[in-house]
Amino acid sequence: MIEKKSRTVTDIRTHRLIYGCMGLGGGWDRQPYGPAEIDAAEAAIVAALEVGVTAFDHADIYRHGKSEAVFGEVLARTPGLRERILLQTKCGIHLPDGDRPGYYDLRGTHIRHSVEQSLTRLRTDVIDVLLLHRPDPLADPEDVAETLTALHREGLVRYFGVSNMAAAQIAYLQAHLDLPLIVNQLQMSLADRDWLEAGVLVNTPPAATLGFPLGTVERGLLDRVGVQAWGPLARGRFTGAAQTPAEHATTAHVAALAEQHDTTPETILLWWLQRHPARIVPVIGTSRPERIRACADAVRREPDLTHEQWYELWLTARGEALP
Repeated sequence: MIEKKSRTVTDIRTHRLIYGCMGLGGGWDRQPYGPAEIDAAEAAIVAALEVGVTAFDHADIYRHGKSEAVFGEVLARTPGLRERILLQTKCGIHLPDGDRPGYYDLRGTHIRHSVEQSLTRLRTDVIDVLLLHRPDPLADPEDVAETLTALHREGLVRYFGVSNMAAAQIAYLQAHLDLPLIVNQLQMSLADRDWLEAGVLVNTPPAATLGFPLGTVERGLLDRVGVQAWGPLARGRFTGAAQTPAEHATTAHVAALAEQHDTTPETILLWWLQRHPARIVPVIGTSRPERIRACADAVRREPDLTHEQWYELWLTARGEALP
């Protein structure tokens, strides 16, 4: 059972860890969910609350809406829980449907429809943070800004942010929007390091192979745009699913550091992100309660990695020396 107690919900930028709900709700299909999926969602939510996580990340497309729906079922069966947590969701993607490929859609009409559907599935009257999921090249920033402003004015969404956007894209949208964009969610982990390497490899030939837009994290720091990391545990590549020599070596190094710091390998991976000056907030996506609990020290303790240990992890994962 979920323990009932009061808790202050804060600015999502101040949270140490967020639980990502993409794994909840059953399969990536349109088959209906049932009691088993609701119970599994509740078990994951309970585990997150036990370790101190009170922010939950969704998207309208996760499991074709079932992730939000089973979460809403848990909220409905647990009076008082909604007041203790922060809900974040995303919109702007159409999944493939039959012969129609997937595409991005940040038209104002689609944003509003997505918000209304998310509110219904989550069984809440307000979304704390809404992120625009992917850049839509056809988006009219004035149309987007008008829609976001109206949703805020109507009390349907409290704060806004983006996901998978470069600094210039955020600045372009912000120039048309009076409300601040407070978050950018990016793929970041010890395995997915382009966000880090893009800055270090400036003026070297390997820089041409990196796709991450230089300055996105730094611009965010200047503009107080919080950074969230999706995929921070690297799909288990350093906690049992290693494939390459560098990943095997990193797995061993992560385990040794976990033993040295009396914590778990999962925490070491999260600390590596949290140690960065951007105060990156990882979004963990596992649906296994035991693995959620393994992340507890990323909430309860400050990142306990020295300057040298942080670099050792990076260098072991990249498998070669810095330029």
